[in-house]
Amino acid sequence: MSSTHSRITTGPFDKTPGWLDWFENPSRPFFSLPAGAVDAHCHVFGPGEHFPYAPQRKYTPCDASKEQLFALRDHLGFARNVIVQATCHGADNRAMVDALVHSNGRARGVATLPSDITDAQLQHLHDAGVRGVRFNYVRRLVDFTPADELLTIAHRIAPLGWHVVIYFEASDLPELWDFFTSLPTTVVVDHMGRPDVTQPVDGPEFELFVRFMRENANVWSKVTCPERLSVAGPATRDGQRTAYGDVVPFARRIVETFPDRVLWGTDWPHPNLTGHMPDDGLLVDFIPRIAPTAQLQKSLLVDNPMRLYWPEET
Repeated sequence: MSSTHSRITTGPFDKTPGWLDWFENPSRPFFSLPAGAVDAHCHVFGPGEHFPYAPQRKYTPCDASKEQLFALRDHLGFARNVIVQATCHGADNRAMVDALVHSNGRARGVATLPSDITDAQLQHLHDAGVRGVRFNYVRRLVDFTPADELLTIAHRIAPLGWHVVIYFEASDLPELWDFFTSLPTTVVVDHMGRPDVTQPVDGPEFELFVRFMRENANVWSKVTCPERLSVAGPATRDGQRTAYGDVVPFARRIVETFPDRVLWGTDWPHPNLTGHMPDDGLLVDFIPRIAPTAQLQKSLLVDNPMRLYWPEET
């Protein structure tokens, strides 16, 4: 199956040329998710006519509404979502907050914050279900915010019990190490720091990331987005779901080494992909290949995200 319907962007916006729309009819996974599983990394886009995209954005996506996200949640078998603020909305968190408010308590959020945010605005976000703030260090997506501004934000959110999510490229970790280790909160790394999976899993680049987690007990990792990291791609073999096999050793190593500090999510609706758009059902079937036991699966999908985002229920 493939995405054959060209999805629209409403409001005074035109999609970025060549934009890949999310997969229209995802398959049902073969893997049965444990009860209470959390999709701990996903997004909403717009709709642009209600929640305009940021003037400073570096891409314009198709709309991807809260209703469509919640339908995917139910189709795949998840119980809850963690909705991460999309860079196309900048620090305007209204679309993400609207999704939280309409989730019946089944979603939490990760925001992007302006440096001049007030205490009252922080409390409003907290009351809506926001539990983290994202610092993005991928240059093609955003312009870097100065480290001193981000550190000030981190100290302001710490009393709320929030955490920091960081998104960076593996080659930038040495430069960013001192800043990341100065953060006063739990730190969650997006997509394992985007390793180069053509390099050995025990090579110096990935070893540095493992060392980063080992030496800093407050650092967690999302073992997400094999479709972004893979060179092998989504090919299947002999009818088996063997997609993204070159990413498996990296993700499995993190899951098995740090089982109580890992998260997983779909990344729906998969912004800024250029090679192919993944089948979300196929992505769910990636999970047992990186978390091969029932206990690892429960930690990854239930225990860890509940402890971080719904601690009052654990």
